[in-house]
Amino acid sequence: MKLYGTPLSRALRSIWAAEEVGVDYELVPTSFLQDSKTPEYLAINPNGRIPALVDGDLELFESMAINLYLAKTYGGKLYPSDPRDEARAIQWTIWGMTELEPHLIPMVLHKVLLPEDQRDPAVVVNAEAAVQRPLRVLDGHVSDREYLLGGDFTIADLNVAGALSSANFASFDFSKFENVARWMSRCVGRPSFTRARGK
Repeated sequence: MKLYGTPLSRALRSIWAAEEVGVDYELVPTSFLQDSKTPEYLAINPNGRIPALVDGDLELFESMAINLYLAKTYGGKLYPSDPRDEARAIQWTIWGMTELEPHLIPMVLHKVLLPEDQRDPAVVVNAEAAVQRPLRVLDGHVSDREYLLGGDFTIADLNVAGALSSANFASFDFSKFENVARWMSRCVGRPSFTRARGK
């Protein structure tokens, strides 16, 4: 199995998933600039983005799809066996992509990644304001449970925490969301996350 990407990108969440399920894989260092635009890579992911996964004759792009596949194929209890919990795991995965990431990406870009002269502080202010609503939803949900689906860490937690980890990168203040902060600490405190970041 080959996983293309770098921990300093969205590929981190898929590296984390591979580490969590304990599958043997080769991490192929691939940046989101030149490396992901080569003809060889575009044959795997025509979008020219990272990550991508090759497992036998299966080629996958989109980090969350990769993670759902890894969890369902190799992850045991990481992937829910109950169809209702499976639906909830997919629900939270999509929620992370649609409710959190549209605000987190511009926050990280304009607070950390872009050169100083290209950063717009107003973008950061707007992004931090917009992310409050979904964080209130998450904070309420984890107020009376350890993890998103209950007492066990699942792919739902990994996917949402993987998306939200970029907020840590941007030094986002979670003090208004104590339940989220505790839940997030449990998720990223897993040895698999530490190993993924060190790749």
